[in-house]
Amino acid sequence: MSIHPSAIVAEGAVVPASCTVGPYSTIGPDVVLGEECVLVSHVVLDGRTRIGARNTFYPFCAVGVAPQDLKYGGEPTETEIGDDNTIRESVTISRGTTKGGGVTRIGSGNLLMAYVHIGHDSQVGSHCILANCATLAGHVTIEDYASVGAFCPVHQFCTVGQYAFIGGGTIVTQDVLPFSLTSARRENRAFGINKVGLSRRGFSPERLQTLQKAFRYLLAAKLNTSQALEKIKAMTGGDAAILAEFVERSQRGIIK
Repeated sequence: MSIHPSAIVAEGAVVPASCTVGPYSTIGPDVVLGEECVLVSHVVLDGRTRIGARNTFYPFCAVGVAPQDLKYGGEPTETEIGDDNTIRESVTISRGTTKGGGVTRIGSGNLLMAYVHIGHDSQVGSHCILANCATLAGHVTIEDYASVGAFCPVHQFCTVGQYAFIGGGTIVTQDVLPFSLTSARRENRAFGINKVGLSRRGFSPERLQTLQKAFRYLLAAKLNTSQALEKIKAMTGGDAAILAEFVERSQRGIIK
């Protein structure tokens, strides 16, 4: 096992022999690490935190720390992280609260760039990218394959749909449509589908054409939301159904 002499690993922590714990890192007593994790240096893992395999933690990140919630009273809430995540410098991930479900959860294959904050009870899917200084307030949901640009704050209880791309500096106070390209110029707007990102993820021309048609109903046609949803539901293809279902279950409203 590679544990630097300056690191502190509390009694009770589970650290497999395949892990590397760098200088001045601290691991709390209720932390469980998976195989082949790397703590580069100055990493803090705290609380009831369960971490999968092959995750890399860069200097000064703090994972599983107490939530920034004045109602939190030290309850034994949790943080769960999947496999193959890259968590860069100074990222902070707060554990859950009892009123928010008790668990902050991160999936697998994500890139969290420097200074990202993931607030208590947030749920981040898999294969997401959160760019530098993206900030998730408590109770935020980021679905699979979504990208959140640099310096984007996301309001409590918002959902960012799957495969969405949010441009840098966008203040997100409503739900972001799946598959969309959403950004702030003078005001927040959805500009259609995230065509480049979807193509890179292997979406066929037929799938892209279906999504473009669905987005025209929702964003460009002279239809109200209910009328647009009727048109979208009548379309064939699972992507259109995902879009319609997302709009119908939105609690904060959507960015159009």
